[in-house]
Amino acid sequence: MSNVPPPSGPLAANPLTRAVLEIDEYASGLGWDRPARLFALVDTARLREQEPGLAAQLGLDEEADATAAASLTPIEQDELPAGTPLDEFLATIAWPDAVTGCALTVERLMLPPSAEGSVPDGLDEKQLAAWVAKHPERQEVRMTVAVLRDGSREAAVRLREKDSPTEVLTGAGLVPGLAEALSATFAE
Repeated sequence: MSNVPPPSGPLAANPLTRAVLEIDEYASGLGWDRPARLFALVDTARLREQEPGLAAQLGLDEEADATAAASLTPIEQDELPAGTPLDEFLATIAWPDAVTGCALTVERLMLPPSAEGSVPDGLDEKQLAAWVAKHPERQEVRMTVAVLRDGSREAAVRLREKDSPTEVLTGAGLVPGLAEALSATFAE
């Protein structure tokens, strides 16, 4: 596991929004055309208290900023298995109690709502993906979605053509299907 470096600046009032923006910034630094990445979200203060050595290794010393008292630390997990559909992989995850939440960043092609009416009937998943890939209005996006055990959700969406930290759209309801799949990883 590796940790996401401390943020150079996502400013948001909500710790979950800060974590999502921090992960988005990290993924942006890696560039596009990357596989999906999964992160555990842990309470920073609890991590410092229960795992001081790990906290020090991650650069989470006691002199951290004042927001650290209510912050979440994203910890990147091992690579997702190649060739396994994302929904099948997520169904295999069970988090330990120390994990407060989780996040996933994934790249996809999207179409604007105006293109919905032109989708041909009867396409299977593979055919639909090929059709979207050829559509002139397609947009490449990176979605970062995070959920907490208590049901809180947040997402960040970044368009490849507007790849700038000031052009990231955030909101709790942006990617509801992925948020549901991530929430299910906490179901008992």
